[in-house]
This record gives sequence, structure tokens and C-alpha cells, in this order.
Amino acid sequence: MSQRNKLKIINDPIYGFITIPNELIFDLIEHPYFQRLRRISQMGLSHLVYPGAQHTRFHHALGCLHLMRKAVQVLRFKSVEIDETEEEALYIAILLHDIGHGPFSHAMEHSIIEGVSHEQLSLKFMQKLNEEFEGKLSLAIQLFTNQYHKEFLGQLLASQLDIDRLDYLKRDSFYTGVAEGNINSERLITMLNVKNNHLVVEEKGIYSVEKFLVARRLMYWQVYLHKTGLVAEQLLIKMLKRAKYLVQNEFELNASKNLTFFMKQQGAIETLSDEVIDRFASLDDYDIVSAIKEWVDCGDEILESLCKMILHRNLLKIKLKNKPISEEKFNKHFNAVKEKHQYNDEEASYFVFSGSTSNLAYQTMTTPINILYKNGKIKDVSKASDQLNLKALAKPVVKYYMCYPKSNN
Repeated sequence: MSQRNKLKIINDPIYGFITIPNELIFDLIEHPYFQRLRRISQMGLSHLVYPGAQHTRFHHALGCLHLMRKAVQVLRFKSVEIDETEEEALYIAILLHDIGHGPFSHAMEHSIIEGVSHEQLSLKFMQKLNEEFEGKLSLAIQLFTNQYHKEFLGQLLASQLDIDRLDYLKRDSFYTGVAEGNINSERLITMLNVKNNHLVVEEKGIYSVEKFLVARRLMYWQVYLHKTGLVAEQLLIKMLKRAKYLVQNEFELNASKNLTFFMKQQGAIETLSDEVIDRFASLDDYDIVSAIKEWVDCGDEILESLCKMILHRNLLKIKLKNKPISEEKFNKHFNAVKEKHQYNDEEASYFVFSGSTSNLAYQTMTTPINILYKNGKIKDVSKASDQLNLKALAKPVVKYYMCYPKSNN
């Protein structure tokens, strides 16, 4: 039997050709846990707003791998010590950083397994893969959990200017067509350096950092927190909540056996056992979409309505305000739905609800983005920048929303 070529080249629409650095990385990409990311959309239901946003977590993970390779090259060129085992661990950690995402990514993060974040699930997947690959992921796990002495390596994986953000802003901007998010990832990486064991950006990269932070803010309001995407994701959460309620009250609902398993679970799943992880690993967007199509005529009026709204993109109306929604306005819509459909409070809350969403482009409290000057001094970018708007970006912006049926619903 001929030896299989594992050093493949992948064509990416953003960076061109991406090469796979070694056989271990190739084997991880080939693993069913990772291949599943082909069936997990990167941006939840944003394609209901931006039809091009159909890309997946698989694309994003490979893009991150490519940018991490660039970062290692740049830092080594500047005499930063990164040995071969650290290099490989960085590639593994960035490749697998999102492996714990469930169907529709963030949209259903706490709906399928309550109280468990995708980071916790990613770690669990990495630990299982580490057993399978005989300990070859141990250092990657150390980096992922920020327990390694070279702090700058952890910052490449998770910080305010990490490889993850450098890929998803550029990628999401490309696929949505929202040009404001298009950052120059490669220039930002070229400007990286290390000082006192921390990642810094050289002085001449300050404008690229400013552009990155502004792009991040604009992408949040225009794309990630777009009001139509927001209401669609809320409907998806409400739909699963209703389905769980019905299943737990002996109502027959058709769904894949693994989705049914999670719908039967009451409360938080305390132990992420191998069975839970394996079942979760077999869930993807298709389980949810096929369930929605099944449930449009399931016999429960509330679940049917929620599914039709998502399937036919006939969503609830959403109002986004700078101030909290008044009780009077909320009650007006809430009581109207109750009267029209003879619903109780619980049933009406599926169709009339309020909440808030916030965006903080730059956090001064956590690890700041530091600018390195030629004289060796270091300054937080919000203080180094002559742009007044960077101080504004460090303030959280909160918006309040209310969703309710359109008059013809």
C-alpha cells in the first residue's frame, strides 16, 4: 500500500494556499471530532441577514492555523525563542480552540448542555484526543489552559489581539461583505514582538491596532449583534426550550437520537462523561435543521409557530433602544398576545420578551494591547493612541431590545 500524502495544501479564499505543517496536524484535521466542524456554521443564523455568511468553524480553524504559522515565523525572525515542541503545541491549540462549539456556534451555546461553555467542551475534546494520540497534545493543553511559563504563547491563543480574532474578523467581513471589518491581519502579525515575556506590538503598528479595534466594534454592531440576527438566535433558543419542555412532559417529538438525549436531560449536566462528549460530538447544524422541519407540524401550536418563523424567516419584530424597555410598553404587547391566543404567561413569553446586549471593543482591565516604542518603553494602546475614539471603545455600550409578533403574525 502506498504511503498517504499527509502534507496537503488547502486553498483558502482569503489567504490563498494553506499548507499543513506536519502529519500529526493532518491526523487531527482528519479526525471525526474536527471534521464535524464542517457542519457547524461560524456565525449562527447571521446568514438570514447576510446571505453570504455560510462559512463554517472548519474554515476558521484552518485560517487560524495559517496565521499562527505566520506569527511563529515573525517572532523567530525577531530572535524570540520558540522551540519545535512549542511551535507544534501552538498549532494544535489554535487548530482545536473551537472544537467544542455545538450547532450554530454561539447561538445555542448554553441551550444544548446547560451551564457549559464551548471552551470547557473544547478542553474536554482535547483531553480525549490526547489519550487517543498518546499524550502528544499535552503541551497544547497546557497552553490552552494558560499554564505555561512563556505567557506570550498563551496570548497568541487568547488575548485582545489573538490569532483567533485576527482570523474571524477578516473572514466574517469577507463572507458577509461588510467591508468595515476587513483588517490587515498579516500586517498586524508582522508588527508583533515579545518584551518581558509578553506579546507587544511595535510602535509602527499602532494604526493597524486602532483599525483592528474600530473594525471589531463595527462588526459587533453591524454583524454579530445585528438586530435581525439577534431575534433569530433568540427564537432558536426559545424553540429548543419549548422542545425540551414538551419532551420532558412525555410529548412525542421526532428528532435525531442524540438531540433527543440532550432534550431529555433536566438541569445542568454535572459530569461531562465520555457518553455525553461522544453524543455531543455527533451533533451539528443538520440535527437542528431537520428537527425544525419535523416540528413545523408536531401538534404543539407554540413549537410549530417558532419553527415556522425560523424556517420561513418570518421573524418577530425587534426594537433596539439605548434605554431599558418600559414595563408599560412590554405589557401592552405581552397582554395582546395572551388575549389573542388565550396563552398563559409562560406560553406568551415565547413570543414577547426583552433583554439586553452589550459590546466592549477594548477591555483596559484585562491584558491590554501594549505598544513597544523604539526606546524600549511600553504603553497601553488606549494611552499611546492619539485617537480619542480608543478611549470611547474601552467603555461598554449596552442596548436593550424587545421582541414581539408583527401585527399579521
